Amino acid sequence: MDDNLFFAILTIIAGLIVAGIARIIVRWLEKFAETTETKWDDIIVAAIGTPVQVGIVAISVYVALKFFNIVPAQYAWLLSDKVLNTIYILLGTWIASTLLHDIVRIYGRALAEKTEGDADDRLVGLLELAIRYVVWFAGIMLILVNLEINITPFLAGAGIAGLAFALAAQDLISNFFGGAIIHVDKPFKIGDRIEVDSFYGDVTVIGTRSTRIRTIDGKIVTIPNNKITSSIVVNYSEPAPKLRYTIPMTVAYGSDVARVKEILFEIVADAMKNTEYFVEDPAPKIFFQEFGDSSLKLVIYVWARAYNIPDEVKDAINIRIAQRFAAEGIEIPFPQLDVHMRK
Repeated sequence: MDDNLFFAILTIIAGLIVAGIARIIVRWLEKFAETTETKWDDIIVAAIGTPVQVGIVAISVYVALKFFNIVPAQYAWLLSDKVLNTIYILLGTWIASTLLHDIVRIYGRALAEKTEGDADDRLVGLLELAIRYVVWFAGIMLILVNLEINITPFLAGAGIAGLAFALAAQDLISNFFGGAIIHVDKPFKIGDRIEVDSFYGDVTVIGTRSTRIRTIDGKIVTIPNNKITSSIVVNYSEPAPKLRYTIPMTVAYGSDVARVKEILFEIVADAMKNTEYFVEDPAPKIFFQEFGDSSLKLVIYVWARAYNIPDEVKDAINIRIAQRFAAEGIEIPFPQLDVHMRK
């Protein structure tokens, strides 16, 4: 075997051995860092540990190829100082990217957990991703400069690409900030029953891009956050879950309206006493509203303990009305039907 090749192989083996020793030291440092109260030593060890090991191997290979003349002349450019500087830049970028990412991940999330809502948690997640891209983009630009490659077209292209991305992501960004506004302004929270446009249901998820509600018939509706922030939102859960229900009532002409109202109050009182659907405050109200075309129109206002029991409330009232009116001989007129004849 050629002496130069032999010594080159020994150099690489020596580099692997040193990298192995460095790995053992890094593992020991990681365990030691776990015993300390501060997180800075964990961050530093995690950032430099693997890049240092890879750097030792890479530099040993570079030294073996450069100083023992085993590389053909046509590939001599691989041994230039520019290649070595490129290795240094890659290792430095790797360390900087990991270091900054871990600082944001550990300390940024710790700060975000101290605040209510998760808008800042989302911002931390966005920063974690952005830091890696920014640092590596800067590192690649430094490598191109080191290799004496004109980076102006790349920067111009990046600007155009950034503009195109911004236009394409306009809706995404709008929804993201819409979600942040929802968390800050708090028009509703998960579990609330809301109405947005024609959608009515319980909030199940407030996401980065959209909010999901489960309608009363069990369907999941996904609404973009920017749609919510630009729409009128009715929250039935706030400030309290109780809700006023309106129950219309009609009786035939000739009925004693005062007696009808008295009976209706008795019916409501019985429903409040014998069911669990109602609250006593505010008190129920009954009004004689108008003289209809074929009936006298009244309305009952009752307050229920929750917004999600409309059928139970109406059933409890209506079934008692039907029984009591039948016993009292109070007539409920049939609704008038418009019949159109077609030849």
